Amino acid sequence: MGRAKLPRKSTSIDMTAMCDVAFLLLSFFILTTKFKPSEAIAVVTPKSVAAKVAPQKDIVEIIIDKDGKVFLAMDDEGKKEIIANALNDTRNLGLDVNAFKKAQFFGASFASLASFLKLPEDQRKGNLLPGIPIQDTANNELVTWMALVRDAYQGQKPNLLLKGDNMAKYPAFKSVVDAFKKNEFLKFQLVTNPENVPEGTDLWKKAQSGEKRED
Repeated sequence: MGRAKLPRKSTSIDMTAMCDVAFLLLSFFILTTKFKPSEAIAVVTPKSVAAKVAPQKDIVEIIIDKDGKVFLAMDDEGKKEIIANALNDTRNLGLDVNAFKKAQFFGASFASLASFLKLPEDQRKGNLLPGIPIQDTANNELVTWMALVRDAYQGQKPNLLLKGDNMAKYPAFKSVVDAFKKNEFLKFQLVTNPENVPEGTDLWKKAQSGEKRED
């Protein structure tokens, strides 16, 4: 007697519900993902094996782009307000104090600083700005900026960072360091692009032995 044949059933699956879930997940990630904005000042920092992490608070950062233009950035709005008021009092610049506090960085001469603060954000790009004048000793406005920073911190030392582009020339760095020295900022940290320590070097051997590094 032959075996009874069972009727074949369809193996098709209704994917409607799965498609709905996938679409909802895709919509969620699109709405919640934050894309990294392009930097206002493009800088390619040199590579380094230094392991020290840059501080995240009380930062005063001096930035040198590839053309040697200099910019200053601060994170403390209270200190920026002090500096804005000092500039209005001593130089009568008529600065918008609130706009000064909210500015991510400064990259113009004192004479054009008020106009700089009126620029829309999309025009505050390093390649479109002249930077802080540092041409020579007689016209190094960064010296004044650092004096304003020193007075705003009232004896306390901010975390001073220097971020320079690989292509920036020595005279720009010298002018910046001169401005530091004239205001007794003798300690600062270079911002670099970290990389692994090359194998076989003395520093690599120290790391392998567990010896503490001094950066």
